[in-house]
Order: sequence, then C-alpha cells, then structure tokens
Amino acid sequence: MSNAMKISKKQSRSKRKIRIRKKLSGSENRPRLVVFRSNKHIYAQIINDEKASTLVSFSSQNMDGENKLNLETAKNVGKKIAEKALSQNINAVVFDRNGYYYHGRVQALADGAREVGLKF
Repeated sequence: MSNAMKISKKQSRSKRKIRIRKKLSGSENRPRLVVFRSNKHIYAQIINDEKASTLVSFSSQNMDGENKLNLETAKNVGKKIAEKALSQNINAVVFDRNGYYYHGRVQALADGAREVGLKF
C-alpha cells in the first residue's frame, strides 16, 4: 500500500461523520443529540438545526468531583443531559454519534439518556 492510499483515523471518522449528517437533521419536534468525545472529556448537545441553535448542553467538565473519563462518567453525562432536556419539554431526539462507533463511552451516554426517559 502506498502512502497516498493510507487513510488516518481522523479522516475515516470525518467520512463517517459526513455520511451520518446527510441523513440526520434536528427539528423543532425532534432535535439532534450530538456527542463529542475528547481524550479528557465527553460532551453532549441538543441542537435544533432549523433554527441553528443549541437548546441544551452538558459535559463531563461540569461534573463535580469526577475527573476520570470512563463509562460511568459518560453514563452520568447522558443522564444529566436527559434531565435538562426533559425539564425543557424535549422528550424525543435524533441521536448523532458524530462519526464515532456506537460502543464504549458513546453507547454509555446514550444508555444513560434512555434510562432517564429521553426517547430516540
């Protein structure tokens, strides 16, 4: 394989992200729940794409006392974002995994949001 044909992890994720975003869009009735994960933190936002506005956001940075990024922290972030969404009468969302594979921390965040009662 030549150097021109090698694709980095970042490029692969970017391609997946574009493929996903072609099919997903957040609306007034069902906004989009977007996940972003870095090496230190995990972030979640609920976005209305029609108005191009962020309705709710939460991250592991906002949590007190929890500095480790693991499945439990990701699940707690999912629970917190769902609680904030339900308090603003957002019951159903479209889940955007943002090019990440649906396992590990991304799946834990989604499971935590579902436990509280957010539908997607």
